[in-house]
Amino acid sequence: MNDVPVDFGLGVSAAPAMTFLDDLFAAGLLVPSGVAGLYGRAKAFEDVVDAIRAMVGRAGAADGAEEFSFPPAMARQTFEESGYLRGFPQLAGSVHAFCGDDSGHREILRCMEVNEDWTAQQQATDIVLTPAACYPIYPVMAARGTLPENGRTADMFSYCFRREPSLEPTRMQLFRIREYVRIGTPAQVSAFREMWMERAPLMFQSMGLPFEIDVANDPFFGRVGKLKASGQRDQELKFELLVPVNSTAHPTACCSFNAHLDHFSQVWDLRLQSGERAHTGCVGFGLERIALALFRHHGLNSAAWPTGVRTALWP
Repeated sequence: MNDVPVDFGLGVSAAPAMTFLDDLFAAGLLVPSGVAGLYGRAKAFEDVVDAIRAMVGRAGAADGAEEFSFPPAMARQTFEESGYLRGFPQLAGSVHAFCGDDSGHREILRCMEVNEDWTAQQQATDIVLTPAACYPIYPVMAARGTLPENGRTADMFSYCFRREPSLEPTRMQLFRIREYVRIGTPAQVSAFREMWMERAPLMFQSMGLPFEIDVANDPFFGRVGKLKASGQRDQELKFELLVPVNSTAHPTACCSFNAHLDHFSQVWDLRLQSGERAHTGCVGFGLERIALALFRHHGLNSAAWPTGVRTALWP
Protein backbone atom coordinates (compact mmCIF):
# COMPACT_ATOMS: atom_id res chain seq x y z
CA MET A 1 0.00 0.00 0.00
CA ASN A 2 1.16 3.51 -0.79
CA ASP A 3 2.15 5.20 2.46
CA VAL A 4 2.79 8.64 0.94
CA PRO A 5 0.38 11.09 2.62
CA VAL A 6 -1.89 13.36 0.62
CA ASP A 7 -1.51 17.00 1.55
CA PHE A 8 -4.78 18.93 1.34
CA GLY A 9 -3.12 22.19 2.39
CA LEU A 10 -4.80 22.02 5.79
CA GLY A 11 -1.61 21.72 7.83
CA VAL A 12 -2.18 17.99 8.30
CA SER A 13 -1.70 14.95 6.12
CA ALA A 14 -4.81 13.15 4.95
CA ALA A 15 -4.88 9.48 3.96
CA PRO A 16 -3.90 8.47 0.43
CA ALA A 17 -6.51 7.42 -2.11
CA MET A 18 -6.19 3.69 -1.46
CA THR A 19 -6.65 4.20 2.28
CA PHE A 20 -9.70 6.34 1.60
CA LEU A 21 -11.16 3.39 -0.30
CA ASP A 22 -10.34 1.12 2.62
CA ASP A 23 -12.05 3.60 4.96
CA LEU A 24 -15.15 3.58 2.76
CA PHE A 25 -15.19 -0.22 2.91
CA ALA A 26 -14.64 -0.25 6.68
CA ALA A 27 -17.47 2.25 7.18
CA GLY A 28 -19.75 0.07 5.07
CA LEU A 29 -20.42 2.87 2.59
CA LEU A 30 -19.02 0.91 -0.36
CA VAL A 31 -18.99 -2.87 -0.73
CA PRO A 32 -16.11 -4.56 -2.61
CA SER A 33 -16.99 -6.87 -5.49
CA GLY A 34 -13.55 -8.31 -6.24
CA VAL A 35 -13.21 -6.03 -9.29
CA ALA A 36 -11.50 -2.65 -9.07
CA GLY A 37 -13.94 0.18 -9.66
CA LEU A 38 -17.06 -1.96 -9.25
CA TYR A 39 -18.74 -1.55 -5.86
CA GLY A 40 -21.97 -2.06 -4.03
CA ARG A 41 -23.41 0.99 -2.31
CA ALA A 42 -24.90 1.05 1.17
CA LYS A 43 -28.08 2.97 1.96
CA ALA A 44 -26.09 5.72 3.71
CA PHE A 45 -24.15 6.26 0.48
CA GLU A 46 -27.27 6.11 -1.69
CA ASP A 47 -29.05 8.65 0.50
CA VAL A 48 -26.30 11.15 -0.30
CA VAL A 49 -26.37 10.32 -4.01
CA ASP A 50 -30.16 10.79 -4.06
CA ALA A 51 -29.80 14.14 -2.29
CA ILE A 52 -27.23 15.36 -4.83
CA ARG A 53 -29.41 14.25 -7.71
CA ALA A 54 -32.34 16.16 -6.21
CA MET A 55 -30.19 19.24 -5.65
CA VAL A 56 -29.20 19.27 -9.33
CA GLY A 57 -32.88 18.99 -10.21
CA ARG A 58 -33.76 21.98 -8.04
CA ALA A 59 -31.03 24.04 -9.70
CA GLY A 60 -32.44 23.29 -13.16
CA ALA A 61 -36.14 23.29 -12.29
CA ALA A 62 -36.85 26.65 -13.91
CA ASP A 63 -35.55 25.53 -17.31
CA GLY A 64 -38.59 23.45 -18.17
CA ALA A 65 -36.43 20.55 -19.33
CA GLU A 66 -38.04 17.33 -20.49
CA GLU A 67 -36.97 14.54 -18.13
CA PHE A 68 -35.60 11.22 -19.34
CA SER A 69 -34.13 8.21 -17.59
CA PHE A 70 -32.34 5.63 -19.74
CA PRO A 71 -30.94 2.21 -18.82
CA PRO A 72 -27.17 1.70 -18.57
CA ALA A 73 -27.17 0.17 -22.06
CA MET A 74 -27.97 1.54 -25.48
CA ALA A 75 -28.40 0.37 -29.06
CA ARG A 76 -25.10 -0.61 -30.67
CA GLN A 77 -26.11 1.19 -33.87
CA THR A 78 -26.59 4.49 -32.00
CA PHE A 79 -23.27 3.96 -30.23
CA GLU A 80 -21.46 3.33 -33.51
CA GLU A 81 -23.07 6.36 -35.14
CA SER A 82 -21.96 8.59 -32.26
CA GLY A 83 -18.28 8.20 -33.14
CA TYR A 84 -17.33 7.17 -29.61
CA LEU A 85 -15.10 4.35 -30.81
CA ARG A 86 -13.03 6.78 -32.88
CA GLY A 87 -12.07 8.72 -29.80
CA PHE A 88 -12.32 6.34 -26.85
CA PRO A 89 -11.99 2.67 -27.82
CA GLN A 90 -10.17 2.00 -24.53
CA LEU A 91 -13.23 2.99 -22.49
CA ALA A 92 -16.00 1.22 -24.42
CA GLY A 93 -17.87 -1.83 -23.19
CA SER A 94 -20.07 -4.10 -25.28
CA VAL A 95 -22.61 -6.69 -24.20
CA HIS A 96 -21.93 -10.26 -25.34
CA ALA A 97 -24.16 -13.31 -24.96
CA PHE A 98 -24.23 -17.02 -25.72
CA CYS A 99 -25.93 -17.57 -29.08
CA GLY A 100 -24.79 -21.14 -29.74
CA ASP A 101 -26.20 -24.65 -29.72
CA ASP A 102 -25.86 -27.70 -27.45
CA SER A 103 -22.33 -28.29 -28.69
CA GLY A 104 -21.35 -24.74 -27.77
CA HIS A 105 -22.94 -25.14 -24.35
CA ARG A 106 -20.98 -28.34 -23.75
CA GLU A 107 -17.80 -26.48 -24.64
CA ILE A 108 -18.61 -23.78 -22.08
CA LEU A 109 -19.13 -26.42 -19.41
CA ARG A 110 -15.90 -28.19 -20.37
CA CYS A 111 -13.92 -24.93 -20.16
CA MET A 112 -15.36 -24.16 -16.75
CA GLU A 113 -14.50 -27.61 -15.43
CA VAL A 114 -10.83 -27.22 -16.38
CA ASN A 115 -10.63 -23.49 -15.60
CA GLU A 116 -10.16 -22.43 -19.23
CA ASP A 117 -11.52 -19.32 -20.91
CA TRP A 118 -15.15 -19.96 -21.89
CA THR A 119 -15.85 -16.59 -23.50
CA ALA A 120 -15.05 -17.76 -27.04
CA GLN A 121 -18.64 -19.02 -27.10
CA GLN A 122 -19.96 -15.47 -26.56
CA GLN A 123 -21.03 -13.21 -29.42
CA ALA A 124 -21.58 -9.46 -29.54
CA THR A 125 -25.22 -8.42 -29.22
CA ASP A 126 -26.96 -5.30 -30.49
CA ILE A 127 -26.45 -3.66 -27.07
CA VAL A 128 -23.46 -1.74 -25.67
CA LEU A 129 -22.96 -0.15 -22.27
CA THR A 130 -23.81 3.55 -22.17
CA PRO A 131 -20.62 5.67 -22.01
CA ALA A 132 -22.30 9.07 -21.54
CA ALA A 133 -25.77 9.92 -20.28
CA CYS A 134 -26.61 12.24 -23.17
CA TYR A 135 -25.93 9.85 -26.06
CA PRO A 136 -29.37 8.18 -26.27
CA ILE A 137 -31.24 11.48 -26.50
CA TYR A 138 -29.94 12.83 -29.81
CA PRO A 139 -31.64 10.31 -32.15
CA VAL A 140 -34.82 10.71 -30.08
CA MET A 141 -34.81 14.46 -30.67
CA ALA A 142 -33.87 14.06 -34.33
CA ALA A 143 -36.89 11.81 -34.86
CA ARG A 144 -39.14 14.66 -33.73
CA GLY A 145 -38.12 16.75 -36.70
CA THR A 146 -37.17 20.41 -36.88
CA LEU A 147 -36.44 22.02 -33.52
CA PRO A 148 -38.85 24.62 -32.14
CA GLU A 149 -37.66 28.22 -32.14
CA ASN A 150 -36.40 27.97 -28.55
CA GLY A 151 -34.68 24.65 -29.15
CA ARG A 152 -35.01 21.77 -26.71
CA THR A 153 -33.63 21.03 -23.25
CA ALA A 154 -33.44 17.54 -21.78
CA ASP A 155 -32.82 16.44 -18.19
CA MET A 156 -31.02 13.10 -18.37
CA PHE A 157 -30.16 10.43 -15.82
CA SER A 158 -28.29 7.20 -16.43
CA TYR A 159 -25.72 4.77 -15.17
CA CYS A 160 -22.63 5.01 -17.40
CA PHE A 161 -19.75 2.61 -18.03
CA ARG A 162 -16.10 3.33 -18.79
CA ARG A 163 -13.49 0.60 -18.75
CA GLU A 164 -10.79 2.12 -16.54
CA PRO A 165 -10.33 -0.12 -13.48
CA SER A 166 -8.64 1.71 -10.63
CA LEU A 167 -8.27 1.64 -6.85
CA GLU A 168 -9.08 5.34 -6.75
CA PRO A 169 -12.65 5.37 -5.44
CA THR A 170 -13.50 8.35 -7.68
CA ARG A 171 -12.69 6.30 -10.80
CA MET A 172 -15.50 3.77 -10.90
CA GLN A 173 -16.29 1.65 -13.94
CA LEU A 174 -20.04 2.04 -13.44
CA PHE A 175 -21.30 5.36 -12.16
CA ARG A 176 -24.26 7.70 -12.40
CA ILE A 177 -24.58 10.99 -14.23
CA ARG A 178 -27.34 13.58 -14.08
CA GLU A 179 -27.01 15.69 -17.15
CA TYR A 180 -28.77 18.61 -18.77
CA VAL A 181 -28.60 18.72 -22.56
CA ARG A 182 -29.29 21.80 -24.68
CA ILE A 183 -30.04 21.63 -28.40
CA GLY A 184 -30.49 24.86 -30.32
CA THR A 185 -28.66 27.76 -31.91
CA PRO A 186 -25.00 28.44 -31.08
CA ALA A 187 -26.11 31.40 -28.96
CA GLN A 188 -28.67 29.32 -27.04
CA VAL A 189 -26.15 26.58 -26.28
CA SER A 190 -23.49 29.09 -25.25
CA ALA A 191 -25.92 30.87 -22.90
CA PHE A 192 -26.97 27.51 -21.44
CA ARG A 193 -23.38 26.59 -20.62
CA GLU A 194 -22.60 30.00 -19.12
CA MET A 195 -25.74 29.76 -16.98
CA TRP A 196 -24.70 26.40 -15.54
CA MET A 197 -21.14 27.60 -14.97
CA GLU A 198 -22.70 30.18 -12.65
CA ARG A 199 -25.18 27.78 -11.02
CA ALA A 200 -22.84 24.89 -10.25
CA PRO A 201 -20.36 26.85 -8.10
CA LEU A 202 -23.24 28.01 -5.90
CA MET A 203 -24.23 24.39 -5.38
CA PHE A 204 -20.72 23.32 -4.41
CA GLN A 205 -20.33 26.32 -2.12
CA SER A 206 -23.54 25.32 -0.34
CA MET A 207 -22.12 21.81 0.15
CA GLY A 208 -18.98 23.25 1.74
CA LEU A 209 -16.66 21.82 -0.91
CA PRO A 210 -13.50 23.55 -2.18
CA PHE A 211 -13.33 23.67 -5.98
CA GLU A 212 -11.90 25.31 -9.05
CA ILE A 213 -13.11 25.48 -12.66
CA ASP A 214 -10.58 24.89 -15.40
CA VAL A 215 -10.47 24.18 -19.12
CA ALA A 216 -10.17 20.46 -19.83
CA ASN A 217 -10.16 17.81 -22.50
CA ASP A 218 -11.55 14.32 -22.89
CA PRO A 219 -9.17 11.31 -22.76
CA PHE A 220 -8.94 10.78 -26.53
CA PHE A 221 -7.03 7.67 -27.53
CA GLY A 222 -3.73 7.46 -29.38
CA ARG A 223 -1.57 9.85 -31.35
CA VAL A 224 -4.49 11.42 -33.20
CA GLY A 225 -6.25 11.74 -29.86
CA LYS A 226 -3.56 14.10 -28.62
CA LEU A 227 -4.39 16.46 -31.47
CA LYS A 228 -8.10 16.23 -30.71
CA ALA A 229 -7.47 16.95 -27.04
CA SER A 230 -5.33 19.95 -27.90
CA GLY A 231 -8.01 21.30 -30.23
CA GLN A 232 -10.70 20.80 -27.60
CA ARG A 233 -8.67 22.78 -25.06
CA ASP A 234 -7.75 25.50 -27.53
CA GLN A 235 -11.41 26.06 -28.41
CA GLU A 236 -12.43 25.82 -24.73
CA LEU A 237 -15.11 23.30 -25.57
CA LYS A 238 -14.87 21.61 -22.17
CA PHE A 239 -14.58 22.99 -18.65
CA GLU A 240 -14.54 20.94 -15.46
CA LEU A 241 -15.37 21.77 -11.87
CA LEU A 242 -12.59 20.13 -9.86
CA VAL A 243 -12.67 19.14 -6.18
CA PRO A 244 -9.66 17.76 -4.28
CA VAL A 245 -10.66 14.24 -3.26
CA ASN A 246 -7.59 12.10 -3.84
CA SER A 247 -5.15 15.04 -3.74
CA THR A 248 -4.87 18.77 -4.36
CA ALA A 249 -2.30 18.16 -7.11
CA HIS A 250 -4.78 16.03 -9.04
CA PRO A 251 -8.30 17.16 -8.13
CA THR A 252 -11.31 15.19 -9.28
CA ALA A 253 -13.66 16.37 -12.01
CA CYS A 254 -17.12 16.34 -10.39
CA CYS A 255 -18.96 18.38 -13.00
CA SER A 256 -18.28 19.19 -16.65
CA PHE A 257 -19.58 21.86 -19.02
CA ASN A 258 -19.38 20.81 -22.65
CA ALA A 259 -19.94 22.39 -26.06
CA HIS A 260 -20.21 19.88 -28.91
CA LEU A 261 -20.66 22.45 -31.72
CA ASP A 262 -22.61 20.68 -34.50
CA HIS A 263 -20.98 17.24 -34.09
CA PHE A 264 -24.14 15.40 -33.07
CA SER A 265 -26.22 17.31 -35.59
CA GLN A 266 -23.96 16.04 -38.35
CA VAL A 267 -24.57 12.50 -37.08
CA TRP A 268 -28.33 12.69 -36.50
CA ASP A 269 -29.39 15.68 -38.60
CA LEU A 270 -30.70 17.94 -35.84
CA ARG A 271 -32.03 21.00 -37.66
CA LEU A 272 -33.05 24.52 -36.68
CA GLN A 273 -36.09 26.17 -38.22
CA SER A 274 -33.70 28.00 -40.54
CA GLY A 275 -32.60 24.66 -41.92
CA GLU A 276 -29.12 24.99 -40.43
CA ARG A 277 -27.66 22.31 -38.22
CA ALA A 278 -28.23 22.81 -34.51
CA HIS A 279 -25.50 23.02 -31.91
CA THR A 280 -25.59 20.91 -28.75
CA GLY A 281 -24.08 21.20 -25.30
CA CYS A 282 -24.41 19.52 -21.93
CA VAL A 283 -23.57 19.86 -18.27
CA GLY A 284 -22.97 16.65 -16.36
CA PHE A 285 -22.80 15.97 -12.63
CA GLY A 286 -20.94 12.87 -11.44
CA LEU A 287 -23.14 11.80 -8.54
CA GLU A 288 -20.78 9.25 -6.98
CA ARG A 289 -17.83 11.62 -7.27
CA ILE A 290 -19.67 14.44 -5.54
CA ALA A 291 -20.79 12.04 -2.81
CA LEU A 292 -17.20 10.88 -2.32
CA ALA A 293 -16.04 14.50 -2.13
CA LEU A 294 -18.58 15.10 0.64
CA PHE A 295 -17.46 12.04 2.58
CA ARG A 296 -13.82 13.02 2.13
CA HIS A 297 -14.23 16.60 3.34
CA HIS A 298 -16.97 16.23 5.95
CA GLY A 299 -16.41 12.74 7.32
CA LEU A 300 -17.83 9.27 6.77
CA ASN A 301 -20.92 9.85 8.92
CA SER A 302 -23.30 12.09 7.00
CA ALA A 303 -25.44 12.59 10.11
CA ALA A 304 -22.53 14.54 11.64
CA TRP A 305 -21.95 16.84 8.69
CA PRO A 306 -22.22 20.62 9.27
CA THR A 307 -25.79 21.86 9.56
CA GLY A 308 -25.45 24.12 6.53
CA VAL A 309 -24.29 21.24 4.35
CA ARG A 310 -27.12 19.00 5.49
CA THR A 311 -29.65 21.75 4.92
CA ALA A 312 -28.38 22.26 1.39
CA LEU A 313 -28.70 18.57 0.64
CA TRP A 314 -31.90 17.85 2.56
CA PRO A 315 -33.87 21.12 2.62
